[in-house]
Amino acid sequence: MSTFTIAILMGLLYWFVRLRFGYTLSAQLLQPVTIAVFVGLFYGDMANAMIIGAGIQLVYLGVTSTPGGNVPSDPALAACIAIPVALQTGMEPAIAVALAVPFGVLGVFGDQLRRTINATFVHMADRYAEEANTKGILRAAFLFPALAGFLIRFPPVFIATYYGEAVVTKFLDSIPLWLTHSFEIMGGILPALGFALTIMVIGKKKLIPFFILGFFTVKYFQIDVMAAAIFGTCLALLYMSLANKEGAEA
Repeated sequence: MSTFTIAILMGLLYWFVRLRFGYTLSAQLLQPVTIAVFVGLFYGDMANAMIIGAGIQLVYLGVTSTPGGNVPSDPALAACIAIPVALQTGMEPAIAVALAVPFGVLGVFGDQLRRTINATFVHMADRYAEEANTKGILRAAFLFPALAGFLIRFPPVFIATYYGEAVVTKFLDSIPLWLTHSFEIMGGILPALGFALTIMVIGKKKLIPFFILGFFTVKYFQIDVMAAAIFGTCLALLYMSLANKEGAEA
């Protein structure tokens, strides 16, 4: 598949996952690990795409809430740009993770622009509602915002994917080794930060021992992720059952 074709597909993918037509799968589609599956298919390199996508996903583990509807970062844009560029240039996953974060921040500005434009369609829908024009309301609510979103979201991903290899390669060749090493260090720290944010979001003092227990169980017994998930689920169910039993007896 040519770079031009992949650039088009990546632009369409980013536009589609950010459409949010309904909320059944939208939250899952815009996650880096989900996007990595499609990128892996486009490039025929599923293993490396998933490794990079998983690394980016760890950064955004704590970005789970949108207070007041405000998006703190855009993991979809970060993944749609960083993963293809990393696969094209043979970039180390740690550097790709560090590269992804600034694009996630830039995605917020794009989303704010989209919201500003969409305010026009809200007033348009009000006028259609006064006329009892249901088709006009649907166009203002879905079609026009989708087209505006395409104009905002497709170009940056297309350009970054199509020209990214040449630009990033020149950039990496021009920077000194110590700075490249700094990118690797940042890429290693950012996933840890994602875990820390997750603990802050869902962590309760009485549950922290379970987190520590799970970490050291995996570390010292060398069990795989699936086994850890099964044991963790069983422990969670037992804990909830005992807690509910104590509450009923009280």
